[in-house]
Amino acid sequence: MTETNWVEWHDAYERPGSGLADRLAAVRAQINRWLDETESKPVKVISACAGDGRDLLGVLARRDDAERVTALLVEYDAGLAARAWEAAEALPAHIEVRQADAAQSEVYTDAVPADLVLLCGIFGNVSDADVRKTIEAAPQLCAAGAEVVWTRHRDEPDLTPAIRAWFAEAGFEEVAFVAPEAELWSVGVHRLVAEPQPHETGGHWFTFTR
Repeated sequence: MTETNWVEWHDAYERPGSGLADRLAAVRAQINRWLDETESKPVKVISACAGDGRDLLGVLARRDDAERVTALLVEYDAGLAARAWEAAEALPAHIEVRQADAAQSEVYTDAVPADLVLLCGIFGNVSDADVRKTIEAAPQLCAAGAEVVWTRHRDEPDLTPAIRAWFAEAGFEEVAFVAPEAELWSVGVHRLVAEPQPHETGGHWFTFTR
């Protein structure tokens, strides 16, 4: 397996009109909506496999209420984590960037429960079984009523119908599913309606396949 250069891969977000740029805009729109709906309340955010944080940090850089946000961004790649730290330092929000394996449950022990969980850029890079395992574990990261934003391509075989069903089985209701007909990317949002689950350490939820 050829190891992906994730810094170069993330640079594609800068190309207007690219699928990644459009997907990023859709994720940011959902984060903005959620921040609008939570009004002035202090909120906690977890971003797993956060990359350089341009989804959450890009939104916070344009809002005047960023100081009410406390966030943990977990990213394994050192170069991307450094980019995220640089962007976070310019914001009034309370941001920690942790260079670590986002698949390890203990990474989140001091950050749970979160009001918003970002699982973007994960489901297209792991096995179907690991997608399901991660969804089943998601309530461990969530406060009551928390929302999860996730992404996944729709190349055949399209896994998104199963993903949406797995979220329902895990105690979530669908808030949004953005899947333009002319594109292969999708952005989903699910809200936890079941009881949050106790956070368990020692779990390993997924392994990247590229």
